[in-house]
Amino acid sequence: MRDLTQGSVTRTIISMATPVAAGMIFQTLYLLVDLFFVAAIGDDAVAGVGAGGTLMFMIMALTQILGVSAVAMISQAVGRKDQPEANLVFNQSLVVSMIFAVVTCIAGYLTAEVYLATITSDEGALREGVTFLYYFLPSMALQFPLMAMASSLRATGLVKPGMVVQVLTVVLNTILAPILIAGWGPGPALGVMGAGLASSISVFIGVLMLTYYFVKLEKYVSFETILWRPRFDIWKRMFAIGLPAGGEMLLLFVYFSAVYWLIADFGAAAQAGFSIGGRIMQSIFMPTMAIAFALGPIAGQNYGAKRFDRVRETCSKGILLSSIVMAVVTILMQWKSDLMIGFFTEELEVIEVGSVFLQLISLNFIAQGIVFSCSGMFQGLGNTRPAMLSSTVRILVFLPLAVYLKYQPGFTITQVWWVSILSVTTQAVVSYLLVRREFRKRLDIEPVAAL
Repeated sequence: MRDLTQGSVTRTIISMATPVAAGMIFQTLYLLVDLFFVAAIGDDAVAGVGAGGTLMFMIMALTQILGVSAVAMISQAVGRKDQPEANLVFNQSLVVSMIFAVVTCIAGYLTAEVYLATITSDEGALREGVTFLYYFLPSMALQFPLMAMASSLRATGLVKPGMVVQVLTVVLNTILAPILIAGWGPGPALGVMGAGLASSISVFIGVLMLTYYFVKLEKYVSFETILWRPRFDIWKRMFAIGLPAGGEMLLLFVYFSAVYWLIADFGAAAQAGFSIGGRIMQSIFMPTMAIAFALGPIAGQNYGAKRFDRVRETCSKGILLSSIVMAVVTILMQWKSDLMIGFFTEELEVIEVGSVFLQLISLNFIAQGIVFSCSGMFQGLGNTRPAMLSSTVRILVFLPLAVYLKYQPGFTITQVWWVSILSVTTQAVVSYLLVRREFRKRLDIEPVAAL
């Protein structure tokens, strides 16, 4: 366990975010390697894997219930020096993760084809997407126990074990991708099936490694089967904190599914361009997401310890650091977005769609960083409903306007990106105002002029 209520807030954020970011950099490398080999198969493969990958937002929504509630409840217990409570929450989160994993597999195999048929009009992309999902689903199910363990460690101030496991998992995934997708070595080229299988094998080994760490090394929170009997009072608290955060990710799932539907009539090349651009965008977000991941446990421990001045400082420094990172990548996207897309495909139409997408969407990167930082603060304070509210505002701005434009003469794909910019900027303003409101309600001191 690491005490996050002492020392420089800025250094604490950086020291926690750095190993998380390092793990995410390896995750980025895997995403790009995976994308490189899938792109070599063709537009249908890229569009199908991209469409199937949107289900990850659904899984992220559910894992957020576990991750966010664990960070909030365990970090606040650590701040109060209540180790038995922290351990109880950890073990109960494991039970819930097992239930979610089983439900994910059953529901995924029953509904995968029906879902993909609603967001892609191309038969080839549908076929590739279904194949990918059937082998990718175990990976999604295993995200639940992985999240439960990693989030509990992060809540106690320990990020390196999760980072090491993530790096090793990604390295394995990167090794398996060319072998299973492209057929490097003696085995056959499995295409998108190999992409899904590589992920599932890697995440399974990651779960085993993190389990080994808890059994052999972790002492503050640990596996205790006597604590696995369902405690519905704990579950109620977990869902009260986690469900709004899960709803926030669910709305992102709705957003990306809506984008695929909105641009479906432009063909597989357009969806492939968006898929590549979207993967690159997710990679770009990882450093600022690492900062947001650090803010939750820091704010939670200080809130539990009633160090309200440090809670405020955590927010202001987090937003500042996130904005600096996002400003740098915005400049990069304005400068060389076409080269980044061109690395994965030689098709001019795909490059054009992906390049324009990144250039325009990068205009709201700083706003997106503010949203991530505010979400981290809401998690630390143990109230994630404001984060869901700001995400709802984003959807309410984006969907009606985008659907209206879709049915107007002269509808273009760039109009979708401009509406997205407007919606994310609006969300950032709402998130910032809601954080200020939470400070006025919870910190019991008069708010300062700025965060």
